[in-house]
Amino acid sequence: MTLQVSQDLTFSYGVLWLSELGNRLKQAREEKNMSLEDLQDITKIQKRYLIGLEEGNYSMMPGKFYARAFMKQYAEAVDLDPEMLFEEYKNEVPSTYKEDVPEQLSRVKTHKELPKSASVFLEILPKLLAGAVIVIIAILLWLWRQDAANNDTDNETPTNETSDVEFKKVENVATNDEKESEVTPAEEDESTSEEEKEPETSPQSIVLKGVEGSTTTYELTGAEKFELEVVAKDRTWVGIKNGKGKTFFGAEIPKGDKQVNDFTAESEITVRVGNVPGTDLKVNGELVKYEDTKKTPQNITIIYTKK
Repeated sequence: MTLQVSQDLTFSYGVLWLSELGNRLKQAREEKNMSLEDLQDITKIQKRYLIGLEEGNYSMMPGKFYARAFMKQYAEAVDLDPEMLFEEYKNEVPSTYKEDVPEQLSRVKTHKELPKSASVFLEILPKLLAGAVIVIIAILLWLWRQDAANNDTDNETPTNETSDVEFKKVENVATNDEKESEVTPAEEDESTSEEEKEPETSPQSIVLKGVEGSTTTYELTGAEKFELEVVAKDRTWVGIKNGKGKTFFGAEIPKGDKQVNDFTAESEITVRVGNVPGTDLKVNGELVKYEDTKKTPQNITIIYTKK
């Protein structure tokens, strides 16, 4: 309880408590000779939020989730390890929404009594189940009688007229079979050559290469293009860079939206996913399976080996 109150006070009065963390970020930026405008262009974070990070003023942020996401992106832009930074200032960094749920909430819900409507439903539930069983049995009996009637019809002796018609059909089938058998060797060769000329398709393959810390590496082969689709099943933050550190995208994606990019010209990209359970990655329409869906955030590196 003491730690929860401390974290809430830290978020509400960030200017007082997070001055050391803000100074650490500002010092790293100045060492790289970057202005706030330069950092804004790289991270796509508004300048006023960057100033709030350096001053420790998190009350101006949209929420704790955004504060942590902006801090991670700021740290990566100035070559600081966000995981080590959060570990070093773990008592000062604002907690996420999962940690904000009070411990007493679950206890209160546990001790709540069932409403009267639920009690009435539980009383009549056995009667409803019995009625459903009776209806199912009646349907099965009706289906059984229909099936028996159909079998009786099929077992009736056919008339002579039907036999004659079936005999004529057999003769026609035999005649057609003889005509089809009279195929010249040249026609057989042509049909065989046409079948041999059909090209074989080589489907793409996404293979796991290894896992190191929070980074999972895959290799894409057998594909003529490299199209990445990011689907936000829930609110998430995503950053995309190539192997040389060039940033293609870095922003929050609202729930239900998606981001599509063509990386056919790239040999390697890294996707930084802030909310792994709420984010799907698709390569040329194929879903990339996370090795660990509970670890968040994660870096997903895809090496593209062209055909």
